[in-house]
Amino acid sequence: MGRELWKAGNMLYPLPAVMISCARPDERPNIITVAWAGTICTNPAMVSISIRPERYSYGIIRETGEFVINLTTKKLVRATDYCGVRSGRDVDKFREAHLTAAPSAYVQAPLIEESPVNIECRVKEVLELGSHHMFLSEVLGVDVDDTYLDEQGKFHLNDAELMVYSHGTYFSLGETLGSFGYSVRKKASRQ
Repeated sequence: MGRELWKAGNMLYPLPAVMISCARPDERPNIITVAWAGTICTNPAMVSISIRPERYSYGIIRETGEFVINLTTKKLVRATDYCGVRSGRDVDKFREAHLTAAPSAYVQAPLIEESPVNIECRVKEVLELGSHHMFLSEVLGVDVDDTYLDEQGKFHLNDAELMVYSHGTYFSLGETLGSFGYSVRKKASRQ
């Protein structure tokens, strides 16, 4: 068994495949699917998304400085793919993907009602890095589907059947392998 050295490239997989909703005033809202999204900071809560400048949504987000990150699920895989391969210049993605645009609390861009988590964002800085520009953004609020809340108010996000993108393919998340800190947690003593 050997190793091959490839040219520099992005092979950091799997990634969340998220739908980004955005809107200009008095125009129909749009959705772009992005796999290049990530957490930047806890306090203040900040995230990033990277988009090619030629994409239709890029101009909307650059002009308005706002967007919503909508997490995706097994049920949303077809809509997620559709919103990544069709342009909002040509089609109404909310209508064609059978998604519902709902009002956001902090930004003008709508959230996607069918998503279990909607992260409302305001752009703080745009880094023009090459093929993609990175929108460094502050999280203004998070909307969650109360279907995944138990009686004590605990949010069970993993019950939403989240999906990820890996090297051209979508996957649903599978079996639990451990929880944060399990490798150093002391086992309960047997009595």
